[in-house]
Amino acid sequence: MLSAILAYGGVMAQNHFAGVNTTQRVSSINAAVNPAELTNIGSKYEVQLFATSVKFANNKVGINDINSDIDFEELIFRGDEDVNMRFDAVLVGPGVAFRMDEWTFGLSTRAYAKFDLVDVDANIGDAISNNGLNIIGSTIIESGNNQRISGTSWGEVGISGARVFLDNEKHKFSGGVTFKVLFPGSYTNLGADSFTGTINNTLGDVTLTDTQANLNIAYSGNLGENFTDTSDYTSSLFGKPNGFAADFGINYQLKSTAGDKYRVNAGLSVRNLGGMTFSDNNNSSTDYQLTIQGGESLNMNVFSDVNSLQEVEQILLDSGFLDKTEKTSTDFKVKLPTVLSAYADVRVVSRFYVTLFTQQKLREDSGNDQITSQNFFSLTPRYTTNNFEIWSPWSTNEISGLAGGLGLRFYGFYLGSGSIITSLAANAKEADVFLGYSFGFR
Repeated sequence: MLSAILAYGGVMAQNHFAGVNTTQRVSSINAAVNPAELTNIGSKYEVQLFATSVKFANNKVGINDINSDIDFEELIFRGDEDVNMRFDAVLVGPGVAFRMDEWTFGLSTRAYAKFDLVDVDANIGDAISNNGLNIIGSTIIESGNNQRISGTSWGEVGISGARVFLDNEKHKFSGGVTFKVLFPGSYTNLGADSFTGTINNTLGDVTLTDTQANLNIAYSGNLGENFTDTSDYTSSLFGKPNGFAADFGINYQLKSTAGDKYRVNAGLSVRNLGGMTFSDNNNSSTDYQLTIQGGESLNMNVFSDVNSLQEVEQILLDSGFLDKTEKTSTDFKVKLPTVLSAYADVRVVSRFYVTLFTQQKLREDSGNDQITSQNFFSLTPRYTTNNFEIWSPWSTNEISGLAGGLGLRFYGFYLGSGSIITSLAANAKEADVFLGYSFGFR
């Protein structure tokens, strides 16, 4: 089951658009971080044609290791450290922003696909994916975490409004809000909370005994039938509208007298306040109690070729070790990853700036109804002119640690990576790439 998932996640490359989201040429990418930034667009109309960003991060396997002869699932489940892995992709569709005196309004479209491993015990993963390759004899597991395997796809359409409240020779202060209509696509979650048990490996026969755990098995849309096929994520990015969310932000500029746009551009925002309800004929969300007594055992090898949670659920039900603790729900709500973001772009000398950026999640990733996010901090030196900009983002996050990259903008076209330097120079645990294009006119 996990081997097919990890093969998919391992070949793909959350701070998306590192450096672009705080560039002086403001577009919908900046507004996605802070809607108040819309008041800083440089033309009356700003059109976003497209943008995309793909990011992969984990806490155990370096990018160079993936090209080795050892399978990815064998690498990531080595040792005893819990596995955390995040795969995120975002596609930014057509959007527009336009100024009207002190007001600026915007319309944006986005689609997301995510796959996550959250605090997964390495021994359990090894038993399922590798037939206990790294397990010798018996291994006792006692985990207080909610171990999760989760996949989500959804789309959103945002309507933004931002207003200048103060604008004089020295200072500019603005506020903004984005209201988003959410289009849930597909969802899958397997959560195992408070897991205790013993894994035994006897000549390749891997069994689980003396086990207690609280399970949540949930799925909706295409991911209920198969969550290892990439097409099941991309074919269901936009479902029917069934959720709402909002972003709020403020922006402050200390203006420059040296011909530059500003000396300091700072912002604070709270994003993704809200959630969406998955409603589909294929829906199911059920809480179970898994209990395997001392004289009983569950054969873990039966999960090696499983590709859907429906199959996992049926195998466990047929084993007789599952007791339903909560009625199956056919409609269930999933929370967006609510985060607090703060940044400051500071002029050091003419045309040379340094950006400080931090994001802190306001909800924990352990909840079965929670889409994940990451805490991170970044520092980005940049050289900028009206039509050209180059920068090097350096960040550290709670999953993969340090990453450094490069990005450039030429007029409205931009591309780059927040991790290409560390991926090439060191065995980094993160890889990403982004590109996009927008243009403005009066």
